[in-house]
Amino acid sequence: MALTTVDVRSALNVLGSILQWLAVPLSVPVAVALVYGESPTPYLLAIAVSVAVGTGLAQFERRRIHDREAFLTVSLAWLSIAVVGAIPLYVEGSGVFASPVNALFEGMSGITTTGATVIRDFDAHSQALLMWRQVLQWLGGLGVLLLATAVLSRLSVAGAQLMETETRTKDVTKLTPGIAQTAKILVALYLALTTGAAVILFALHLLGLAPAMTAFDAIAHAFTAIATAGFSPRAESIGAFSPAVQWAVTGFMIVGATNFILLYALVRGETDRLRSSEELQFYLGILATGTLLITGLLVVDPGFTGGTEQTARHAAFQVASIVTTTGFASTDFNLWSAAAKNVLFVGMFIGGMAGSTTCSIKTLRWLIVTKSFWRDLNVAAHPKSVRAVRLGDEVIGEETIRDVYAYTLVALLFFIVGTVLLVADGERTGATITEFEALSAAASMFFNIGPAFGQAGPYGTYDGFARSSKLLMVLLMWVGRIEIIPVLVLLTPTFWRRT
Repeated sequence: MALTTVDVRSALNVLGSILQWLAVPLSVPVAVALVYGESPTPYLLAIAVSVAVGTGLAQFERRRIHDREAFLTVSLAWLSIAVVGAIPLYVEGSGVFASPVNALFEGMSGITTTGATVIRDFDAHSQALLMWRQVLQWLGGLGVLLLATAVLSRLSVAGAQLMETETRTKDVTKLTPGIAQTAKILVALYLALTTGAAVILFALHLLGLAPAMTAFDAIAHAFTAIATAGFSPRAESIGAFSPAVQWAVTGFMIVGATNFILLYALVRGETDRLRSSEELQFYLGILATGTLLITGLLVVDPGFTGGTEQTARHAAFQVASIVTTTGFASTDFNLWSAAAKNVLFVGMFIGGMAGSTTCSIKTLRWLIVTKSFWRDLNVAAHPKSVRAVRLGDEVIGEETIRDVYAYTLVALLFFIVGTVLLVADGERTGATITEFEALSAAASMFFNIGPAFGQAGPYGTYDGFARSSKLLMVLLMWVGRIEIIPVLVLLTPTFWRRT
């Protein structure tokens, strides 16, 4: 058998193609700049850099892409797009983006669909820059959706086995020519949902139900709602709009965090797929339980004075926003009771469904953990019994269950280490950061949520953190978005050895 090593040239060739295509979404802020009479130079420069570097990398010879090349490509792609995405922010240089660290933070937050921002004054930035942030997140949502079904589900822990079980679509995760058709379907569905969201939001304005919702706002928020991303061109996020908009966006977030294979089945009229999906039931059950719990806590909170509809709306919105890892805000939940804030904090660790644009651990893994733990309790009580863990009619293999436990443990370890490092860096730099702020910020960064609590709350900013802390957060966002494994594998000596 011939010895092989990772084919770096093939990985760089694919990366070059990705960077060349990045010129297409960069044309959107160019058009916005021309419409609003602003300078398109920052975006034209980013296009030039992206095309030039991409063309140079594309000159490398591409052979067959195996697992190791896929690991390398995925890791480099997310990092490279974040850097290119930061170029127009830094070149324009308005407000906080005069700092390259802030520009990189915003770029990584955008492409990883985290939604955390360092912006203090939204009025200090051009419409083109604000729209580029939205486009970058939309692009990140689409990219992760395609990778979730084509690459990450195959390479990350237990992804392929679980995806195939839940969707009953055995070819959805294979790196074969058949994935091209799957990709076309997902892109079309993603575009349709984004367009539908924009139309609905602007229709609410035309009907007089959303006076503040301009066409610009409708498009901008449709980009980041379906991508479960969370950037907004408004300082008040979705709180700047009417209750009708907040209810609509709640629905968009829930849909964006639903398995797109199941959404496609719904379009095809295959409703039995949805009825039989245990993950969908588990996901919706978590949203309902969280909403009821937050509603009850707000009712007994003397500091919250909203009526019945307002209480239910903010509870449903914020639970959906945190669980789906979108990060929009309908109100400043920093002002809620400690109990309500802790419920939202727990929601950061959940995530939406596998095969969606969402981040965090995801409900499919939690469903497996719950079922296997319950199985173990029953076996402990009846040692001679033999019980299998099932999703629907399918038996989940023990290797898959171990992988799920391993991934969940590693994710929690990253969160813990991230928290400790943020606290230590805060003490080193003299920055004021409480333990709960560090906990929520680390969870928000690694699980790509966006807002945290304290200074980085829903109406706050991450600009107050030290530059070294921001760079740590950039690393956490990057590793968390591509589900840990691709980055960790690159750090192992055996990855680069011949096999």
